[in-house]
Amino acid sequence: MAGIILRTLIAMLGLYLASALLDGVQITGTGTFILAAALLGLVNGFVRPVAFILTLPLTIITLGLFMFVLNAAMFGLVAAILDDFVVAGFWSAVFGAIIVSITSTIASWYIGPKGRYEVFVIRRD
Repeated sequence: MAGIILRTLIAMLGLYLASALLDGVQITGTGTFILAAALLGLVNGFVRPVAFILTLPLTIITLGLFMFVLNAAMFGLVAAILDDFVVAGFWSAVFGAIIVSITSTIASWYIGPKGRYEVFVIRRD
């Protein structure tokens, strides 16, 4: 449970950075940040794999560049669901998704694969 909360907080940080750095991404209210982060996790967990399989030939033809479009679509889908989350256009969605991805990647360097902090204790006998 702590891992889910931690991942949601990381997604909230990425969404905050995207709204602060990009003029085309606006998120109003703390509740919207929480809900957007949770929905982004659900969309990336359930909708994105199906969309990835359906667009796999296009992704292969474009040598993986279509993944940027797919990530922007997931970002835009969350914005379409929430009223207080506004994405101005395609490029705002692309750059917003990139910012959230970079934030999540950097945070994942410090978080284990199970979504929690990993502490290594070295004992000298």
